[in-house]
Amino acid sequence: MNQGFPPLAKQSDTNTFSKGTSESLMALTRISRLAIVFGASLAVLGLMMASVDPEIQYSVDEIMDDPERFQGNQIFVRGVVSIDSMDNEEMRFILEGVTGEIFVDFTHSPIPDGFDEGRTIAVRGDLVTQNGIWLIDSFEIQTGCPSKYES
Repeated sequence: MNQGFPPLAKQSDTNTFSKGTSESLMALTRISRLAIVFGASLAVLGLMMASVDPEIQYSVDEIMDDPERFQGNQIFVRGVVSIDSMDNEEMRFILEGVTGEIFVDFTHSPIPDGFDEGRTIAVRGDLVTQNGIWLIDSFEIQTGCPSKYES
């Protein structure tokens, strides 16, 4: 019935489920890029979780209740630096808990800012005995914000 008139517009496919070759190729690359980004994110998250070793922080009293259990192992201990215990010549101080105390040798660890007698600190090191005295041969000393420990 179209007598000599050219069609005004090309009739397009209105089916939303059918795509041309280029559209399905673009959708495939978009999905593959998203899959790669998602996979890489999961891999990074997995590596972060695998590399974090949970480390238990003990109190001086927990260590001194049974020091033989920790002997020769690396430990992470928190306590208060005992007043008048700092000996800069021997590079030692006393870390005290509620009932126990332990010597700390800081020959192999620098003293951080904020370190002071009477302050709560955390020490990482090896628990050893020297002449019958329990001692932490420290390799790291951490101080916290003073307001964290004050009530």
